Amino acid sequence: MTGIHKRHWPGDKDRPALALHCMMGSAGYWGPIARRLEGRADLTSFDMPGHGRSGPWVQGAEGPDFHTAVTRIAASFIDRPLDLVGHSLGATVALRIAVAAPEAVRSLTLIEPVLFAAASDVEQKERDRIIAEHLAQGRSEDAARAFIDVWGAQPFDDLPPPARQTMTTQIPLVAAADETLTHDRANILRAGGLEAIDAPVLIIVGERSPTVIHGIADALAERLADVGRATVPGAGHMLPLTHPDETAGLIAVNLDRA
Repeated sequence: MTGIHKRHWPGDKDRPALALHCMMGSAGYWGPIARRLEGRADLTSFDMPGHGRSGPWVQGAEGPDFHTAVTRIAASFIDRPLDLVGHSLGATVALRIAVAAPEAVRSLTLIEPVLFAAASDVEQKERDRIIAEHLAQGRSEDAARAFIDVWGAQPFDDLPPPARQTMTTQIPLVAAADETLTHDRANILRAGGLEAIDAPVLIIVGERSPTVIHGIADALAERLADVGRATVPGAGHMLPLTHPDETAGLIAVNLDRA
């Protein structure tokens, strides 16, 4: 793993915020959200390893797994309580930080958290099986297509060739995160962990997202002390990209709750 590319959108210096992007995304997609927040938070983000302008992800024999590495990078940005926003994979990293250090979080906004361990789902298990089979047989492009056609903003085959190539290169990272997302290797769901988060939490989902997302939201909300729920009409998994107005508005609501 080499250099990490950072992004910063200046705002209220008394409201530091950190935003964490999804698998196969980049920090850049928080730009439209930051502009709509109109400076009410001083927002920072970064490209995860193997994403955007950051260096590639290479796991060493003794090094941390991908999810742990991203969590450690995110934690390195926190030097005082802040507003934490995460989407998809980034939401699971944000939740992991909040469980480990609730005192570091001023507010927590979870957009489409993909902590599959929280809600068993037959369709999601089949999706995982298909992607794993493609990867095992060396069909990385088919694996990327199977992933993006469910979780992307548009079908894989509608994307320009450079984007398809990038996603095909990134698809092994999906498998690298599976132990944490599907089997909770990081023990995010441990007894008392979610219950210890006393910051205001907002869980945002898209109306058209896979059913597993709604199940995860239900399971997490049941255990959180101070939680709000929001569903964005007509939206799917990539709602920060497709519905920035609604996403920014809801993040602002949670900032105000803190």
